[in-house]
Amino acid sequence: MIGNQLRVVLAEDSVILREGMVELLGARGCDVVATAATAEELVAAVDEQRPDVAVVDVRMPPTHTDEGIRASVTIRRTLPEVGVLVFSQHVETAWVERLMAEGTAGVGYLLKERVTRTSEFVEALHRVAGGGTALDPEVVTRLMRSGRRRRVDTLTPREREVAELMAQGHSNRSIAARLVVSERAVEKYVAAVFAKFELPASEADNRRVKAVLAYLSEAGVGR
Repeated sequence: MIGNQLRVVLAEDSVILREGMVELLGARGCDVVATAATAEELVAAVDEQRPDVAVVDVRMPPTHTDEGIRASVTIRRTLPEVGVLVFSQHVETAWVERLMAEGTAGVGYLLKERVTRTSEFVEALHRVAGGGTALDPEVVTRLMRSGRRRRVDTLTPREREVAELMAQGHSNRSIAARLVVSERAVEKYVAAVFAKFELPASEADNRRVKAVLAYLSEAGVGR
């Protein structure tokens, strides 16, 4: 990343959508260093450009099934420093689990029809490029329904809401606004989540990231 300019590789087989996204991202200060219409082109472009983040559609040529997910898995295994944000019309729990099999750091999965503002999408890109997580609420819900829960079951309904919003990548301020509570109240809920996930305070550890990892792990990710 040069300054605050994000270097992006964009994989989308629709020419109109691809060119439109290039213009939108460029207007928001992102540098789209390469585009790809196939999964093979995506992997090659990421290997050559080493971007901060790759934006990937799930269904790409030739079969339009899961080429994008398979390419994303390859990128995460070979170039783990590159963030991957899947941007698709479709979501299947199995796809998300494959994408996050080696952890949730630097991963995003957003549904096209639910992103209503370009600024939200760019914020998610920066979050993923920085090693964070950006998950659509529907993705989190499906993961929770598909998996077995342990410590998650000890969370109160409000603590669960906070943990889910943390997993989506929201800050305490954003969570407070969405739940219409004070930031101090959110801090208490977050502290309760840390305690129930047995995450003691440490200067070296990022407990927020660890809490998200634990939350998603107990939802069935990575099995």
